[in-house]
Amino acid sequence: MSKCDPIERALDRLAELRHRDASPQDIDEIRRFLTHKSNLVVSKAAKLVAEQHRSEFVPELVSSFHRFMANPAQLDKRCAALTGITEALYQMDYCEPDIYLQALRHVQMEASFGPPVDAAAALRGISAQALLRTRHKDAVAAVLPLLVDREPPARIGAVRALATNGGTAGALLLRLKVLTGDSEPEVISECFLGLLSSAPEESLRFVADSMDADDQAISDAAIWALGQSRLPAAFEELRNKWERTIARDQRMRLLSATAMLRLESAIEFLCSIISTENQTTASDALNALATFKANSNIREAVATAVRKRGDNILQRTFAREFGENKS
Repeated sequence: MSKCDPIERALDRLAELRHRDASPQDIDEIRRFLTHKSNLVVSKAAKLVAEQHRSEFVPELVSSFHRFMANPAQLDKRCAALTGITEALYQMDYCEPDIYLQALRHVQMEASFGPPVDAAAALRGISAQALLRTRHKDAVAAVLPLLVDREPPARIGAVRALATNGGTAGALLLRLKVLTGDSEPEVISECFLGLLSSAPEESLRFVADSMDADDQAISDAAIWALGQSRLPAAFEELRNKWERTIARDQRMRLLSATAMLRLESAIEFLCSIISTENQTTASDALNALATFKANSNIREAVATAVRKRGDNILQRTFAREFGENKS
């Protein structure tokens, strides 16, 4: 599109409006953009409305949703407007379920350089999260089929929905999803993260046991989820797994996950490895902590461990990974 194109001008104007307090004239302009014929303009306007949390535009968002849904294949290429509108309504806690139920069932196959692609996958995932925040009595049942949706973004949206607002039933469904598996590792990772955030005490043992799964993808997903959980009990599970693990590649993942916890006990454990373990293992622990080199406390703890060891090679590794000159 050229700069003289009306759609390009509208998009540029919306970019300007994002960075200023809306005047009455600006509000009228935003309202016109939400009724624009271009799906790209409506999508960007919906994003602006969500960022500014302007609930007075909800009627326009709802109206535009129905307008594009009347013929989405023709009116809303790449599902840009429907996805933007639904996400805006979700972020503004719009609680009427009808839109989300309609979007939850929407499939939009579009041509690509290869096989046709489903442009509505992300829309279904967002709708799942939004629906479970409403009081719709069959919300969990409506979201359930998305756990086996053929598109990963839809499955991930369903997992996040069940983790956040699915209650006990949602947690059990996430366990079942892990046990039945998924071709996309990110889906299993989201299940573990959701379990540890929504029901940490009840789920810790399940996630920790999954580190011993024969499927490497499931084992790795459990390790990373424990690291991201920031739970003190997760440190004990990661340390125990590290101590009974022989393979270096998995030991490295366990050290990285332990560093991700950023707990004092975890940092002390990693620094003790730097001080006392063989050079290879010590370097692996140092590299795991290097991700957080901007943290002054972690930097100083690692520097102290390296000085205590007095190993020239490790000192050079520290200088390289932490961006310091060797003294």
